[in-house]
Amino acid sequence: MDGLMEFRTDDGAVVVVEGIEDESGARLVSREDGPARAARTFEGALGGVRAAAESALRVFRDGSLRPDAVELEFGVKLTAETGAIIAKGAAEGHLVVRLSWTPGQNGPAPEAAAR
Repeated sequence: MDGLMEFRTDDGAVVVVEGIEDESGARLVSREDGPARAARTFEGALGGVRAAAESALRVFRDGSLRPDAVELEFGVKLTAETGAIIAKGAAEGHLVVRLSWTPGQNGPAPEAAAR
C-alpha cells in the first residue's frame, strides 16, 4: 500500500486518500506521522478533471448525435503535488463514455446519426 495523502476541502473538511506510485516508482514520503498534506485543496486537485469532463460533455452534446443522456467515467489518481490526474487504464487513459437516447424523443435516431 502506498502512503496516505490528506486534502482539505474549501470548507475545511479533511479528505484522506491512498497515495500512488508515480511512473518513476517514487513514493510519497512524509517525515511526519500520519498522512502527507497535499499542496492543493481537494476541489483544486479535481479542477483539471472537471475541465476535462466539461469539454467532453460539450463534444457529445453539441454534435449531431444529440443524445438524451451522456455519462462519463474517468479513472482518477490523486497525487500530493499535481492533484488529480486521469488514470492510465488498460489502454492509454481511462475514459468511458455512454450515450443514450429515449425512443420517441426529438433528434436523430442513433442508427441514423451513426451513418
